[in-house]
Amino acid sequence: QVQLVESGGGLVQAGGSLRLSCAASGRTFSTYAMGWFRQAPGMEREIVAAIDWRGDRTYYLDSVKGRFTISRDNAKNTVYLQMNSLKPEDTAVYYCAAGQTPLLATTGLTPRGIKYWGQGTQVTVSS
Repeated sequence: QVQLVESGGGLVQAGGSLRLSCAASGRTFSTYAMGWFRQAPGMEREIVAAIDWRGDRTYYLDSVKGRFTISRDNAKNTVYLQMNSLKPEDTAVYYCAAGQTPLLATTGLTPRGIKYWGQGTQVTVSS
């Protein structure tokens, strides 16, 4: 069993930055692809960014490319999401997730392919 705990969410003005962290328990963290999803009110949960088990390959939602960066530190059992140039439309609950396999699909990760979810952290971007 792996537990995922997110931190780093909050309120920021448009154009600002936040860094989300996700700390994982257990010794198998490095065997999972990891991702960040988000869900705004009334919307479906969508993949924002994903990274394979070694950090060699990443995936980004088109609307965040060039602004967000996903990274991982397997020695610390932690995955990060650096979010720059934030926009009001980035407002959502952000969830850390561990995939069922070490590798990414062409579409990164999908909700059906998630083995473990974090509890979520709120990100609010004011205009």
